[in-house]
Amino acid sequence: MQKIKSLMTRQGLKSPPENLSDLGAIESLRVPGKEEFRELREQPSDPQAEQELINSIEQVYFSTDSFDIVKYELEKLPPILNLQELEEYRDKLKQQQAAVSKKVADLILEKQPAYVKELERVTSLQTGLQLAAVICTNGRRHLNIAKEGFTQASLGLLANQRKRQLLIGLLKSLRTIKTLQRTDVRLSEMLEEEDYPGAIQLCLECQKAASTFKHYSCISELNSKLQDTLEQIEEQLDVALSKICKNFDINHYTKVQQAYRLLGKTQTAMDQLHMHFTQAIHNTVFQVVLGYVELCSGNTDTKFQKLQYKDLCTHVTPDSYIPCLADLCKALWEVMLSYYRTMEWHEKHDNEDTTSAAEGSNMGTEETNFDRGYIKKKLEHGLTRIWQDVQLKVKTYLLGTDLSIFKYDDFIFVLDIISRLMQVGEEFCGSKSEVLQESIRKQSVNYFKNYHRTRLDELRMFLENETWELCPVKSNFSILQLHEFKFMEQSRSPSVSPSKQPASTSSKTVTLFEQYCSDGNPFEIQANHKDEETEDVLASNGYESDEQEKSAYQEYDSDSDVPEELKRDYVDEQTGDAPVKSVSRETLKSRKKSDYSLNKVNAPILTNTTLNVIRLVGKYMQMMNILKPIAFDVIHFMSQLFDYYLYAIYTFFGRNDSLESTGLGLSSSRLRTTLNRIQESLIDMEVSADPTATLTAAEERKEKVPSPHLSHLVVLTSGDTLYGLAERVVATESLVFLAEQFEFLQPHLDAVMPAVKKPFLQQFYSQTVSTASELRKPIYWIVAGKAIDYEQMLLLMANVKWDVKEIMSQHNIYVDALLKEFEQFNRRLNEVSKRVRIPLPVSNILWEHCIRLANRTIVEGTQTLSGKQSAIDHSYGLELHIRYANVKKCSNEGRALMQLDFQQFLMKLEKLTDIRPIPDKEFVETYIKAYYLTENDMERWIKEHREYSTKQLTNLVNVCLGSHINKKARQKLLAAIDDIDRPKR
Repeated sequence: MQKIKSLMTRQGLKSPPENLSDLGAIESLRVPGKEEFRELREQPSDPQAEQELINSIEQVYFSTDSFDIVKYELEKLPPILNLQELEEYRDKLKQQQAAVSKKVADLILEKQPAYVKELERVTSLQTGLQLAAVICTNGRRHLNIAKEGFTQASLGLLANQRKRQLLIGLLKSLRTIKTLQRTDVRLSEMLEEEDYPGAIQLCLECQKAASTFKHYSCISELNSKLQDTLEQIEEQLDVALSKICKNFDINHYTKVQQAYRLLGKTQTAMDQLHMHFTQAIHNTVFQVVLGYVELCSGNTDTKFQKLQYKDLCTHVTPDSYIPCLADLCKALWEVMLSYYRTMEWHEKHDNEDTTSAAEGSNMGTEETNFDRGYIKKKLEHGLTRIWQDVQLKVKTYLLGTDLSIFKYDDFIFVLDIISRLMQVGEEFCGSKSEVLQESIRKQSVNYFKNYHRTRLDELRMFLENETWELCPVKSNFSILQLHEFKFMEQSRSPSVSPSKQPASTSSKTVTLFEQYCSDGNPFEIQANHKDEETEDVLASNGYESDEQEKSAYQEYDSDSDVPEELKRDYVDEQTGDAPVKSVSRETLKSRKKSDYSLNKVNAPILTNTTLNVIRLVGKYMQMMNILKPIAFDVIHFMSQLFDYYLYAIYTFFGRNDSLESTGLGLSSSRLRTTLNRIQESLIDMEVSADPTATLTAAEERKEKVPSPHLSHLVVLTSGDTLYGLAERVVATESLVFLAEQFEFLQPHLDAVMPAVKKPFLQQFYSQTVSTASELRKPIYWIVAGKAIDYEQMLLLMANVKWDVKEIMSQHNIYVDALLKEFEQFNRRLNEVSKRVRIPLPVSNILWEHCIRLANRTIVEGTQTLSGKQSAIDHSYGLELHIRYANVKKCSNEGRALMQLDFQQFLMKLEKLTDIRPIPDKEFVETYIKAYYLTENDMERWIKEHREYSTKQLTNLVNVCLGSHINKKARQKLLAAIDDIDRPKR
C-alpha cells in the first residue's frame, strides 16, 4: 500500500488524508472524475497480471520525493541506442503506469463511502462550534450584569473572613512549633528514665509533625535537631542492649526490643546483640584473669593490661589458678545464662505475637513472620558460636599453665570445673565440647600416666613392706563408705557436680539453666563441696559389740532358716571342683568345725594395701567419671593395679615350679595365661638398665614395674603357724575381695567405656578378675603339702606285710598315725583362726588338698624308699608313685586289709571334716579293686583309667602275676600299658 501511495505522489495523484481534521487537505483533495473511473473500469483487468506488473516496478520508484525519475531513466540508457528496445521499454513503463493507476482507482472507489460519511461529520462539527460561540457571548454578557449587582463592601467582608481563617490556622501551627521546640527536654528526661520506646515514639511523632510544617524556615533547623536526637537515642539503645549480655532483665530487655521495633530495626538489633555477646565474653575473661594477675603480682602495673589474653594467662600463679578458673567459669556462666534467657524471652513473645496475629488482622503479618524467622535462626546459630567462643577462651586459659604441677586433688578439682562447664555447654547448645575435650584429654592423659606410674611404684613399696596383717573393718564395710566412692551413692541432681554423680540417672532431670535461672551459680558449689561425713569403716577390735560376739555363736544353733549367703558360700565357692551334694541343716550347723571364723565377725578380709588399692580405684573412677573421653586409659590403668596386686600375691605365696608338674590341675591354663601376660606386659624382669638397649626398649621399660619382693618380716617356714597360713589367707582373700569389688564396679565401668573398647573390659574381667579365686589352690597346696608328715606314713607303710594268709580285723598303725596328723592339723587350723577368720572356701580347699595328698600317699610312693628324698618333695608332685602298687606280694587277705585300712581312715576322717565326697576316694578304691580283675577285664580297665601313671599300672600287673594272670597275659598287658604311654613321651 505504501508503494502505491508513493507512486501516486510521483504521478501527481493524492491519496485521502489520514487525519481528517486537516480540512485544508480535504478541500484540496482531487476526486477522480466519473470519466476517469469509467475508463479505468472499462480496461480489461487481470488482477494477477496487474499485480505482477506492480511487483516488477523497480524499488527505486518507491523512494523519497527527491527522486528524479527522468534523470534516472536517462542515465539508464545505453551508450548506443536501439529504437526498438526503447519503444519496448517505454511500453513496459506505460503498462506499469496503467496498472498503478487502475490500482489507485480501485482503492479510491473502495474508500468513497467512508470519505463521504466523514465529510458529513466535519460539517456537523462546524455547526456545533458556531453554536458554542453564541453561548459564550451570552455568558459574558450575564457576568457583566452580575458584577454590576454586587457592592465593594460585600466583597471586602468575604476577604476579611478568609484572612481570619488563615490566621487561626497559623496560630495553631505556631503553637505546634513551640511545642516541638520544647520536645528535646522531655526526650532527655525519658532517656534518663530508660523509657526508650516512649522516647522513640515521641521523636517519631515530632518528626512527622515537623514534616507537616516544613514550609516554615524555623522547622528545617528543628527537623535536623530531631534527627540528631533520634541517632542519640539509637546509640543509648545500643548501650542498653549491651547490658543484657551480663545481667539479663526482662523489663529492661522488653523496653529495648519495643524501641527497636518502633525503629523497624529488629534484625539490626539482633546482629548488634550477638556482637555484644562476643565482646562481653572477651572482656569478661580478660578482666577476670587480669584481676588475678595483678592481685598476685602485687602491683597495678599497666603492662599487664597491654598483654594479649593468651599471654596474660601464662602469668596466673599456681596458687590462684583454681580460684581464677572458678571465677572465669562463673562469669562465662552469667553470659550464657543471659543468652539462654534472651532466647526464652523471644520464644515466649513469639507465641504471644502469633496468637495476636491469629485473632487480629493480617496486615504486616508476612513482614513480622520474616523478622521472627530471622531472629529465631540468628539465635539458634548464635548458641554454637557463643559456646565455641567460651571453649576457646577456657582452652587458652588451660594451656597457659602446665597442669602436671598440681596435686591429684587439685587436678581433679580442675577437671570437675571443666566437666561442669562441658555439661553447661551440652545443655546450652547440645554440643559435645570437642574443643575442651580434646584439650583437657591430652593434658589429663599425660598427667594420669605420670600419676599412675608413681602410684604403681608406691604399690610396689606397700607390697614389699606389707606384713599381711588383717585390717580390721566393720562387718558392714562397703567401698561406698570410702570418700573416694561417695560420688557413686549420691543422687544425680544439678546441684551435684559431675564427679559426684552416679552413672544412672532418673528419667526426669532438671537442667542447670532451669536450676539457676533466677538465682545462684553452678560453679559456686565447687569451693564448698567437700565430703562432710567422715569415714567410719574401721572396727576397734575383732567384734563391733558383745552382742555380735554372742550372735556369732548362736547363728547356727537357732531354728531359723539358713541364710542364703551361707548356702552360697558352702556350695558356690568350691574353687573349681564339682559342687558338693545337697547338705542338710545339721551339716550346715556343723559348719563351725571347718569355718574357723566364729571368733570373728563376718567382716571382709583385707589389708591396708588392699584398702589403698581400692582408694586408688575410687580416685581413678572419679577422673573417669569427670572426663569420659579418657575412660579407656583410666580403666587400662585400673586393670594394671589389679594385675600387679594379683601378680604380687602369686609371687609371694603361690609360685613353685614343682606345682606345674603335679598333673593335678592346681593352676588352670587361664590362670597361667594371665600370669604370663602380666609378667610380659607389666613386670620389669631386668635388674638394671642395659646401656646398649634401644630407645624403644627403654620406653617400654618405663611402662613396667619391677617385680615385688616379700618382706623379710613375713615368715612362711614355721610349722607352728602352718607355714604362714594366716598371712596367706589374708593375702589371698584380700585379692578375692578386691576382685569382688571390681565385679561390683563393672556396670559403672561398662557404662562409661566407649563401645569400641568394651571388648578390652570384657576380656579383663573374664581372663583376669575371674581368676583371682583360682589362686587359692596353688597357694594353699603348699601349706597342705607341709602340714601333714607324709614321710612318716610312708615309713610305716613300708613295714606292712600284705601277703597275709588270714583276714585281719585290726587296721594297720600307719592309719592312726595319719589320723593324728590330721587332728594336729585341725588344732593348728583352730589356732590360726584365732588370728584370722578362715572362710569356708579356704578351709575346704585346705582339707581337700590334705586329704587328696593323703589318699595319693596311701596309693603312691617310691619303688624303694630313699632316705634322702623326703615325702614332702613327693607331695609337691616331683615323682609320685603308687604305694599299694609297690607291694610285690599280696594275697587276697592282704587286699582285704588294704580296704580295711582305707575304710578306717575314711570313717575317722569324716568326723574331722564336712567335705563330701572325700577327695580321691574313688581313686584309691578303684585301684584296690583292680587286683580282682581278670585278664580281659584288666586290659579294658587299663585303657579306661588313664589317671594312673605307667608305673602304677605296671606294678599292678606285676602283683597280679601268678595269682590269676600268667606270664603271657602279663606281657600282653604290659604292651597295652606301653601303647598308652607312648604318646606321652
